[in-house]
Amino acid sequence: GGGVSGVLRRLARLEDSRERAAELFRWLLAPVAPAEFLGRHWERAPLLVRRGDASYYAGLFSTADFDAALRRGEVHFGTHLDVTSYAEGVRETHNPSGRALPAVVWDFYQNGCSLRLLCPQVFSPTVWHFLSILQEQFGSMAGANTYLTPPGTQGFAPHYDDIEAFVLQLEGKKHWRVYSPRTDAEVLPQFSSANLMQAELGEPVLETVLEAGDLLYFPRGFIHQGNCLPDAHSLHITVSSYQRNSWGDFLEKLLPAALQMALEEDVEFRRGLPMDYLRYMGVANSDTVDARRVAFVEKVQSLIKKLIDYAPIDAAVDQRAKSFLHDCLPPVLSQSEKVQSVYGFPARWQDGGPCNVDILITKDTEVRLLRHGIVRLCNEESGVMLYYTTENSRVYHKEEPKFLELDPEYTDSIEFLLSSYPNHISVDNLPCETLEEKISLATLLFEKGILTTKKPL
Repeated sequence: GGGVSGVLRRLARLEDSRERAAELFRWLLAPVAPAEFLGRHWERAPLLVRRGDASYYAGLFSTADFDAALRRGEVHFGTHLDVTSYAEGVRETHNPSGRALPAVVWDFYQNGCSLRLLCPQVFSPTVWHFLSILQEQFGSMAGANTYLTPPGTQGFAPHYDDIEAFVLQLEGKKHWRVYSPRTDAEVLPQFSSANLMQAELGEPVLETVLEAGDLLYFPRGFIHQGNCLPDAHSLHITVSSYQRNSWGDFLEKLLPAALQMALEEDVEFRRGLPMDYLRYMGVANSDTVDARRVAFVEKVQSLIKKLIDYAPIDAAVDQRAKSFLHDCLPPVLSQSEKVQSVYGFPARWQDGGPCNVDILITKDTEVRLLRHGIVRLCNEESGVMLYYTTENSRVYHKEEPKFLELDPEYTDSIEFLLSSYPNHISVDNLPCETLEEKISLATLLFEKGILTTKKPL
C-alpha cells in the first residue's frame, strides 16, 4: 500500500543499498518472483502483469507533474520533450525550437499529438529516487521516458529498441501489440530499429490493453506499438536498462587491452608476418588449396588462443564499472543521511564570519559508505583512481566522470569499507599505517559525500 511513496519510505528502513535495490525490483515485478522473471522472461519473452490496482504506481509521476514541469519553464523542445504523431503509416516529429511553454504543448496535445518527456528524473524527485535505487540492481544505467497520448491516437511507428523495457501504466489505458524479432540478427540487437511498416510485422505474440497499475516488459529486439482507445488518454513511463551491456560490449573493452599486453610481453605477437602472405591470403585466394594458407590460419588461431592468457578480465570489468558510474544518477539521501553527511554539515556564515567549518573526524568516529554501489577502485596507468557518483548530475553525462587519485596504500582501506558495508567501522580500524593517514582518508571521503558518520559531527 501507499503507492510509490510508501514503497520508498519502507525501503529507506533497509540499511543495505543492495537489499533496497533487490526489494524495489521485487515490487516492480510483483506478484511474479524475480527468479521466475529472470529464468523465463529476461532477454527471452514479454511479460504482462495485470494488477487491478490503479493506485499501484501512485506518486511516481502524473499529468499534474508533467504540467508543473512545463509551468516551471525548465522543459525545452528536442532536449527534454518530443511532440510526435503517427497516422496512415507515417511517423512525424513536430518539435518547435526553444522552451516548451504550456500553451503550445497543450495545444499540440489537444490536436492529437503525443508528448514524450525524455528525462523525467530531471524534473521529478520521485522518479530520480526510484531510478537511483533500481540502477544498483541492474549494474547498468536505469533510465526513463514518459509518454502522454491523447484518446484515439498513436504517437510512434512500430519499432524495436536496444534496451530492456518495463512499461508502467500510470494513468488511463493503452492498447499494445508486441511482435517477436523477425530474424536471428534482430534478437537482442545492439541498436534500435528505424520506423517499421505494419506489413513487415506478422502476427503479435502479445496483444493487450494496459490499465493503470499494470506492467508490460519486453526484451530488446521485440517490436512493439501502442495506441490509445477512443475513450481514454494514456500516461505511461518506460523504465529502461541494459543498453550496450552485452558480452560483446565487454569484449570490446577486454580484447584491445589483452592485445596490448600480449604485444608488450610476448615476442610471438611482435614477429613479422610472412613476406609473401599477400600472394596466398585474402578473399581472391580463399578457394586456393595451399599449405601456406593452412599454416597461416593455424598461426592466427594459436595467437588468438594465447591472447586469452593476457586478457586483463578484472581490469576490463573495472573499466565497464567506471563507465556505469558515469552513467549513474546521484544517490538520494534521506533526512537522517543528510544529517550524518557533508550535505547536512552545519557550516554557515554567522555574526560576520564563517562558523562550524572544521570537519572534526577522530580515530573514534564511526563511518560507512553512503551506498555500496557509489564507488569503484580502478588501477590505471596514471595511478589508483576511485570513481564515485555522489557529484553526478540528474542530467545524463552533464558532468565529467568524478574520481579521486589515491595513494596505492589506501587501496586496502577502500576495500575494507566496501567489505564492511553496511556496518559502521571506527576510523581507527582503517588499515592505514598511521592515525594521521586514517583521519586524512576518512575526511577526504566524507567531504565528497562518499562516507557518512554514525552520529552527526
